Parts: sequence; C-alpha cells; structure tokens
Amino acid sequence: MHKVELKEVGLDIGLAFARHFYKTDYLHYGYWPEALSVDPANVLEAQENYANLLLKHIPDGVNSILDVGCGSGKFSEKLLDAGYTVDCVSPSPNLTKHVRERLGERVEIFECRYEDLKTKKYYDLILCSESFQYLLLEKAMAQTQELLNQKGHLLICDFFKRDVEGKSPVSGGHKIERFLKYMQAQPFRQITDIDITKETAPSLDIMRDLIQEVIAPTWNIVAYYMTSNYPRFSKLFSFAFRKKIAQANRKYLSGGTSGEQFAHFKTYRLFLYQKNS
Repeated sequence: MHKVELKEVGLDIGLAFARHFYKTDYLHYGYWPEALSVDPANVLEAQENYANLLLKHIPDGVNSILDVGCGSGKFSEKLLDAGYTVDCVSPSPNLTKHVRERLGERVEIFECRYEDLKTKKYYDLILCSESFQYLLLEKAMAQTQELLNQKGHLLICDFFKRDVEGKSPVSGGHKIERFLKYMQAQPFRQITDIDITKETAPSLDIMRDLIQEVIAPTWNIVAYYMTSNYPRFSKLFSFAFRKKIAQANRKYLSGGTSGEQFAHFKTYRLFLYQKNS
C-alpha cells in the first residue's frame, strides 16, 4: 500500500485552498513586482507573472519538455498551449488525478519519483518549478544527464537554504552553497542565475494571513470542542502526534511564516543550465 507523505497531503490541501480562496490551480509562489499590491485578490496575477517568467527563460529551439513535479498540471497546460510537447512527472496519486482531468491524452504522465523514472524518451528541456527541493541532488542530476538531448537544458526555479543561524519556519530546499559547488563539477554550463527572493517572498505574507485569519481560528475551535467533549481521546491524540503538532504549530500557526522570515532563511533562484555536448 502506498504510504502517504505529509508533503503530499500538504500539496493536496494547498490546491483545495488555492482554488477556493484565490481562484487558481497553480501551486507555485507568485512573482510580485513592486507595482503589484500584496493582496489576496492579486494572487492569480502574481502566479501568472511567475509562469510567464518561466516561459520567458525557455531557450529558443526547445520543443520537448519534461515537467518534473507538475502539481495540478496548470503550467504544463500553459506550455502545451504555447506549442511545446510536454510530459509530466507526478509522484502524488491525488494530484495525478487532477493532471489527467486537465490534460487528458495531451501528455504522458510518469507516476513516480523523478529519480525512479524509466523511459526511452529524451527531452530538450527538463523543468523543475518548486520541485527541485524535493529531489535527491546526486540521483536527480544523474537522471537529468540521461534524459536530456545533446545540449539540452535544465531550468530550475525554486528556493534554497541560506547559510544563516536559526531554524526557518519554512522547511525544504538544498543548501545553496553545496548546490553551486556541486554543479561546478557537473557536465553543465550555467547560463542564468537570477535571484527573485524579493519578488516571491510576499507569497509567504499571503499564506500567513490565511493561516492566522482562517485556519488557526478553525483549528482552535475544533481543538476546544474535542477537548471539552472527548478529553481522553484528545489527550491520547495529542500525545501520539505531539511531534507533528509541534511542527505544525511552529511552521504554520506561530505567525513566523512571513516574507521577511522567508527572505532571511531562503534564497529563491531561477537557474538555467545547458548540458555540455
């Protein structure tokens, strides 16, 4: 039986909230230029800005793209509509259902981890949009070398850990220094490195406000009801899942998930690499 990971559940819940509150199927951060007000009403526009930024950095001559960790398939759809041939990697069974509903037979969906993917296909570009943080670096890069055509490209848009003291309320991300040092020894040439931390960090302010204004009060009401009416069960549940509850409180309910905190602990980068021939 497939063991469901917490990050998989988080993505599924994130999609439900994104659809209901922000009317969007994108699961990635938004790109907020100074002229765009950081407001829930502008989330979709910010996410479209992000999607257009990715499109802008796809090199000329690229035809076939492998979208690694394609989320709901919304950006893959945008790539298809732009004329690219696209396949998807979707390790989450529930998200895969959304991708199939959206894209049908327009793509081949590999329902596995990227590191475990087996195919005879080759691609002009491999895209990791907020999925690179979940990959095992060495195995993922070995896989990328195998799947890219000669002089093919790797486009990464994701956040990385800065080398600073303290514990970030936002988990995930490879250490930026280790990543850059590792890539120097790989058969890839770096073409682009753009720091978009400032433009993506406001997405965390939107998330913080949703948590504080909607999710936290709801959680507290449910906890109050359960404690009052089912004290023994609540005590047992709290003890059994104390680590997960503490993690959720630190990560989501403490109010520390903000753009300022994100920018302190993380650096959000857009990298474009080309495979050496």
